[in-house]
Amino acid sequence: MQFQDYYATLGVERDATTEQIKHAFRKLARKYHPDVSKEPQAEARFKEVAEAYKALKDPERRAAYDQVAREHAAGKAFDPPPGWDSGFEFSGRGGEAGDGADFSEFFSSLFGRGAAGRASGHPSAAGAFGANRPAPGEDRHARIEIDLEDTYAGAKRTITLRVPAVDGHGHAAIHERQLAVNIPKGVRSGQHLRLAGQGSAGSEGMAAGDLYLEIVLKPHAHFRVDGADVFLDLPVAPWEAALGATIDAPTPGGPVQLTIPAGSAAGRKLRLRGRGLPGKTPGDLYVQLAVGIPASDTDAEKAAYADMARAFPNYAPRGALET
Repeated sequence: MQFQDYYATLGVERDATTEQIKHAFRKLARKYHPDVSKEPQAEARFKEVAEAYKALKDPERRAAYDQVAREHAAGKAFDPPPGWDSGFEFSGRGGEAGDGADFSEFFSSLFGRGAAGRASGHPSAAGAFGANRPAPGEDRHARIEIDLEDTYAGAKRTITLRVPAVDGHGHAAIHERQLAVNIPKGVRSGQHLRLAGQGSAGSEGMAAGDLYLEIVLKPHAHFRVDGADVFLDLPVAPWEAALGATIDAPTPGGPVQLTIPAGSAAGRKLRLRGRGLPGKTPGDLYVQLAVGIPASDTDAEKAAYADMARAFPNYAPRGALET
């Protein structure tokens, strides 16, 4: 999949106003509309133009696209960076059910899933109550990343949300706001936190909407999460694996005493029941042993390996390969 430069497709600059984007689209749509155009590949070009306009006409989509476009060049291989849309606040009005179904793989990878293309599934407050009548505020949505340790103990965090909007000159702009958020113990990726009254303000005294925060666990340097279970590759010394040992093993909830059974081989998996993600039914923590090989830089270290070789004359590490 290649990165698509939607500004180049419409022939506008990156700081173009919404009116300039609309004007460029209309001009190109007339030129390439397959019902009237005589241009070569008119239908394909019309789809490209329509897709670019779909991405840039809405300030929320455009702000998200601009975030990714800063670090990617047109025509180069592209995969959405992990967490690329984290921290963007959206109304849910930018997409419809099935959004991205008629557009390219690139468009769908950005807007067919994730906050930028998420639809609320409900009519807007203005549409439901009438444009000239008092209306409650719209709900807002954002995706935030939290540390794995936060879900083990719960936490209070101050988050910064980026709110896309159109300024008085018709340019897409980003405003930031900060909120104090309580991260409940045991929250998991995909769950939503509701912040009552933190959505859009209502008109003429009507109630404000709510803000829904979708939780995403950040990738961890040492632990992997699968459902409610957590996995750790734990280095151990050869003598700890061979003779057995009791060691301090890290967990996201703090270190625990772990017994390594004597005769453990590399790859052996030990289960710590209930040490996975907290919850009504907590997950388990699985520790997979990785037997390390000490360096042999000094004469004493080399001699120790030579003694080991003499102590295990019948050890055949490649026995299974011999015929």
